[in-house]
Amino acid sequence: MNTFIPTKEDFLRGFRKGIPIALGYLPVSFTFGLMAVTGGLSPWMAVFISFSNLTSAGQFAGTSLILQGCGYLEITLTTFVINIRYMLMSLSLSQKIDPGASFSQRLIFSFGITDETFSMASMENGRLSYSYMMGLISGPILAWTLGTALGAFICASLPESVGNAMGIALYAMFIAIIVPPSRKSRPILAIVAISIGITLMLKYLPAFQFISPGFRVILAAVAGAGIGAALWPAEDTDH
Repeated sequence: MNTFIPTKEDFLRGFRKGIPIALGYLPVSFTFGLMAVTGGLSPWMAVFISFSNLTSAGQFAGTSLILQGCGYLEITLTTFVINIRYMLMSLSLSQKIDPGASFSQRLIFSFGITDETFSMASMENGRLSYSYMMGLISGPILAWTLGTALGAFICASLPESVGNAMGIALYAMFIAIIVPPSRKSRPILAIVAISIGITLMLKYLPAFQFISPGFRVILAAVAGAGIGAALWPAEDTDH
């Protein structure tokens, strides 16, 4: 029988591996804090959202829809489409988790599975213990929450005109996310352009004015991904 024994060494090893991820999360979560407070949320509400969520793009999109007054269905579908990849990551990572980890322990550290923590955990050799996973996710969770708090309270303390102007940082962040992969891959650039075109069409053509902002995001994302998959399917590789 496999005996599962949590160790301090495993936790510290995971924590050290998560430090670079945590440092990368600080500026992004800082931007989220700015966006949330600029949009009308209280600083403490912004901090609570980040403490209870670790979804990055899904969190930005969901909060933006909340600030726009969208309905529950739109918010739910949008965040589901954006975050569904975490389900696949969790299924893949479950194959590397120590069999001794209980179901409740798996639920606990699954909260901290993101693109970055998944990539880091996937590169590890051998089984991953509960202690290691808790160490890996602890730094990123703390950094995500701390960065949000800094952005939220700093924005709240600034004059309203300055705080509103700093909201431009959100758009700069999205541009920074999109541009590098688009420069490296023409299919990605084309998919981004298609998605933007669909969004503009749904927003400005009179025939589509009945579609709310939340559903525009969902339709543009699904349509862009579908067209991209049809026109530029992934090439098979020999293993």
